[in-house]
Formats: sequence, C-alpha cells, structure tokens
Amino acid sequence: MVEQVMGIPMSVDVRGVPDDARTRAAVRQAFAVLHAADRRFSTYREDSEVRRLDRGALAAADISADLREVLAIAARYTAATEGAFTVRAPDGSLDPSGVVKGWAAQRAAEVLVDGGLTDFCLNAGGDVVTHGEREPGLPWRVAVRSPWDPAQLLTVVEQRDGAVATSGVYERGGHVWDGRTGAPARGLVAVTAVAADLTTADVLATCVLAMGVEGVAWAGTQGVRVVLAVLPDGAVLTNAVLTNAVLSDAAVAPLPAARA
Repeated sequence: MVEQVMGIPMSVDVRGVPDDARTRAAVRQAFAVLHAADRRFSTYREDSEVRRLDRGALAAADISADLREVLAIAARYTAATEGAFTVRAPDGSLDPSGVVKGWAAQRAAEVLVDGGLTDFCLNAGGDVVTHGEREPGLPWRVAVRSPWDPAQLLTVVEQRDGAVATSGVYERGGHVWDGRTGAPARGLVAVTAVAADLTTADVLATCVLAMGVEGVAWAGTQGVRVVLAVLPDGAVLTNAVLTNAVLSDAAVAPLPAARA
C-alpha cells in the first residue's frame, strides 16, 4: 500500500501473512499515525501544533506529550552535537523536521508490530524500517542510491530488524543547517545511518550531515550500527565494524574510533 504523506510517497510492504481484514486494519492504522503526525508537526500548516507554538498561539506548557517528546529528542541531539544539530531555521522559526519523519515512521512500524505483522518493510520516502524477513531465510535489502545518479547504487543494506535513513543535499539543496554557524551544511553531500530504529537513524543522519566529517566517527558513539558519509569529491567514509547489517557494493574508508 502506498500513500502520500508529508508531501512524499510512503509505502508498507507486508509479507508472511494473508491480505485479510486484520492485516489491512493494521496498515490503515499505521498510515493514520503518519497522517496525524503530518497534521500536528507540519511547518506548512498554519493550524499545526508546531506553527501555533512557534507564533505564540499555544503556550509551551500546553503542548502535547508527542510534541514534548519530539522537542526533547531534538534538545538531546543539539547538546550532543554542541549545537550543530538544530530545530531552529536561520530565521529563528521552529522546524523539527529533522526528528519528526523518522519518529513518526518508527511509531507507525510499532503499530504494525502491535497489529501482529512480523515481516514488513515501511518506506517513508527513502527512510526505511524493516522487520522480520522478505522471504523465509532472507533479510530485507535496502538500496542506498548514489547522490550523483539516482539510477546508481552506493550500497545495499541487508538486515532483518532495523532502520536505514539518508540525509543529503543532492535533491533539496542546503536544507540542513549547521546550528553552530547558521549556514547550510556543506562538508558532506549525503549521510546514511543504519540503526535499530528509525528515530535514531534519521536524526543521526541529519546530525552527521550538519557536523561534517567529524560527525562520522562521533555517530558510532550514539547508537548507529553503520554510518556512511559521501564527501563532495565522491569519497565515502564509514565509522567501523558492521553489526547485524551487511553492506555490499560499497568501497569505503574506515575512520579511527571516536573519543569516548
């Protein structure tokens, strides 16, 4: 099933169970979670909770538990990156997009699990949650495209339970800012993070993109399984040893371990 959410196509591919009323209900509920997050956190809707908070129409004490959670995640990573990651645009407006999509998609995936689905792939516009297997004995395969050519692959991630997220400047330009300077992040072209959940993978991919090369080794201390970063000259850096994820077709240069 595919639906347009947050201005991008999102899909759920379910395996291993019949296409019955229970399966369809779980998928509908997962999409309902995604649509609700779009309504609540959109920076394009004047009636969204984020926009009402930002313009002072909603007091900070009155925000929902969900928005409080999103802002707490953002605050944690702003501190961890010493300000490189930010949910404030250069004009000062609130924009938690660097957290929201991964957070919402992870919640939707949890709805699918709660609905009894054991083998599925949820694709939120290229950020992916996998659970179980695509076929008995076979992990899911998540393609990571080259930032230079959408028809070419940088690598393929093979995993069962986990998440893959990519943040880059090759489609939307400099939409990720380095909060330390207020300027667009330019040190890296694209970052892909593999983690146990999509909240972590998505926000860490954005953090590394904002931090630049120094963020690649740093991410290894923050819960990623693998991080791949593409430099403007086409070189690819990775953080360290793979765990529960296999990458193929990638020529990568490992960095030294991050400081404790």
